[in-house]
Amino acid sequence: MQNKILVIKHGALGDIVLATGPFQAIRKHHPDAHITLLTTKPYMEMMRNSGYFDEIWVDSRPKIYNIFEFIRLIEKIRHAGFSRIYDLQTSERTGWYHKFMPSPKPEWVGTAVGASHRHDTPERTKLHTVERQKQQLAIAGIHEPFTPDLSWLKASIGRFNLPKNFALIVAGGSAHRTGKRWPAHNYGIISTWLATNGVTPVLIGTHSEEIVISTIETICSDTINLLGQTSFAELAELARHARCAVGNDTGPMHIIAITGCPSLILFSQFSDPLLCAPRGKSVKIIHEQVLAKLSPEKVIVWMKDYITNIGEQYDQLKNRR
Repeated sequence: MQNKILVIKHGALGDIVLATGPFQAIRKHHPDAHITLLTTKPYMEMMRNSGYFDEIWVDSRPKIYNIFEFIRLIEKIRHAGFSRIYDLQTSERTGWYHKFMPSPKPEWVGTAVGASHRHDTPERTKLHTVERQKQQLAIAGIHEPFTPDLSWLKASIGRFNLPKNFALIVAGGSAHRTGKRWPAHNYGIISTWLATNGVTPVLIGTHSEEIVISTIETICSDTINLLGQTSFAELAELARHARCAVGNDTGPMHIIAITGCPSLILFSQFSDPLLCAPRGKSVKIIHEQVLAKLSPEKVIVWMKDYITNIGEQYDQLKNRR
């Protein structure tokens, strides 16, 4: 009988990107197993194309008090016959999943009380997500080196008809955590500086960030607005062709950074880059407690390095891809 493995990772986007290393390591460790991912709907298609999983299940995350839906999910997991479950979400919710699994329970790699491979080291909450997941997998006997990877996430971006020199501007972020956003008018100043130096600012975001994008466009008319037009794969491809990217601590910056695009990510007091910063070959973090106090001039100093000093080298790098 074929070995069956379940991996649980709901999101959010940045967490999914950072988990691609563990996904790859689990696949290498269980090369002949049938591996299922339990995730949320926004990431279903993206992860289906990764090659790490044989099957994708969508978790609607029913409330505990919605007992029928909750038990239905538990029963689905139980009847699938998984021999091991890798809980990379390690949330209170997934702890309840383990608790309600009838005995004999499958092997469980996570933080749930009673898990066969419990990750409860004192320092785990002080580790970056990548290092924490490496430690978690090591407890289960997986020691393969891994890093987040989206090399498989590809798309055509010809329909956008972009100029050769462009930079990505990711000025949005969580609507309920506006303190994580650098003021939109500052992105307008940055966009004006880019346009003046021959680099077209390309604005990335969702429709919920329309006000932010329109503020930037009011200040700088020489932008390209791709609001609500980019899939995850198209965003990755845009990043591979962009000269650089600037943005807040938000999911799309994880995709952009991991492609190798020179990326400047702005962090505030509301998140700790030591725990969750995007990973990539060329990532710069500016951590300002109150982002409104970060001057555009400080950001421009960083951008000059990529646009003037090493622009030619970066063009050569892109041509080799």
